[in-house]
Amino acid sequence: MIPLKDNIPRIRRPVVVITLFVLNLLVFLFEQAMPENMLNMFLHFYGAVPLRIMDPEWAAMMGYPADGWLSAGTYMFLHGGWLHFLLNMWVLWVFADNVEDALGHWRFLAFYLLSGVAALVLHVLFNTTSTMPVVGASGAIAGVMGAYFRLFPQARVIVLIPIFFIPWIVEVPAVIFLGLWFLIQVTSGLMAASPLTDGQSVAWWAHAGGFAFGMLLVRFFGRLDCRYCYLPESRSYERQ
Repeated sequence: MIPLKDNIPRIRRPVVVITLFVLNLLVFLFEQAMPENMLNMFLHFYGAVPLRIMDPEWAAMMGYPADGWLSAGTYMFLHGGWLHFLLNMWVLWVFADNVEDALGHWRFLAFYLLSGVAALVLHVLFNTTSTMPVVGASGAIAGVMGAYFRLFPQARVIVLIPIFFIPWIVEVPAVIFLGLWFLIQVTSGLMAASPLTDGQSVAWWAHAGGFAFGMLLVRFFGRLDCRYCYLPESRSYERQ
């Protein structure tokens, strides 16, 4: 299911969301300009490699720069391809503007970055020996989705469901869409019996960890400026 639009009106311009999009786009275009061998090294240095974080001696022996923990901040601005980048940015745009409204610009930025770190922590705990770099904004965006789940329980989302190449567009409650998405991440993580490898290229536990962090801790980020939280059910849509 691909979310297309929600029915929560935006209060103000989502400055932080736009800034995050631009930063991710610039970094991604920078990646695309690299030769393949240089890109692979770049992703290993600035992506988050669990074993590098858990075992600094191994990391030094393999030639990684020191301070591997810094990759907990840089990994969420890297992406592995156009589809990865476009899907992440689209989901960010659908859900994040309303969460930024609720938290305010600076609190939202802190929340987004901490969600990305929390997502990585859970991924590393389940993949301590993995040498595959984790990249992408998915964990931080999952935190935004968890916050949306908590803040806007009456919201509705228009989603695209492809069925045998036939697009089916339907409106569903946001809590159902987001709840199913979270259950899929947890179930997929439990079914992955081994650390992340080339054959398993999705960091399920990063998604689940980010969502859980966002859902449980969004209300600790100061006073909410949320005129549309718990909005009564509505089928009106603002054009954005």
